[in-house]
Amino acid sequence: MNGAADVSEDALLGGRIKFFQPVRGYRAAIDPVILAASVPAGAGEEVLDVGSGAGAAALCLAARIPGVRVTGLEFRPHLVDLARRNGDANGLGESVRFLCGDLLDAGIPFQPQSFHHVMANPPFAESGRGNPPPDADKAAANVEGKATLAHWIDFCLKMVRPKGTLSIIHRADRLDAVLAALAGRLGGTVVYPLWPGSGGKPAKRVVVRGRPGVGAPMTLSPGLVLHERDGSYTREAEAVLRHARALEL
Repeated sequence: MNGAADVSEDALLGGRIKFFQPVRGYRAAIDPVILAASVPAGAGEEVLDVGSGAGAAALCLAARIPGVRVTGLEFRPHLVDLARRNGDANGLGESVRFLCGDLLDAGIPFQPQSFHHVMANPPFAESGRGNPPPDADKAAANVEGKATLAHWIDFCLKMVRPKGTLSIIHRADRLDAVLAALAGRLGGTVVYPLWPGSGGKPAKRVVVRGRPGVGAPMTLSPGLVLHERDGSYTREAEAVLRHARALEL
């Protein structure tokens, strides 16, 4: 494993999940936890986590829904190794599996439309804009490479079953690009803003969830306020981030 000694032991969902992750580079915060909370999966259903990293979203989903089966796809081998370690450390080895592969590779061993639900946390920044982080792992997580946002969405839509769900968390200032890539391809789409607080600051993140093969109109949700004025999490955010409550999209 690349940098195996430089791994910290952290926790997700208020300590329910033991989580090993690299000390340097990209480190999981609340985004994968919220993404997992947005997926309306049930026991026995198959979920694909595209760009699964060290497995944070997959583990949170598996911990919340006993009997769900989550497959993580990640192109960096050392993170796949960490994700597998995390699955075993949390006794979720029967519920999660992690595969190494690139979503642009036609040889990925997945059949189209083979997952009830697909979730993804694509890189937020467009390639060529701004200065990428010097750490290679952080740059790969934060900045698009050969796979653009459109490639991510195309792959996710290819893998989800008709009337299943696709859930994406992304930067709010790129919502237009997300919706443009999804236009005419999903129904019942919900845009769910994540508000930093109640003081009128704009949302920095949004969750977008929709269903292929469904004709319902798009809705804009009130979303979730994350922080109180003193910086602590709101009761509603605590329920999701620490107590594994599902988001009500």
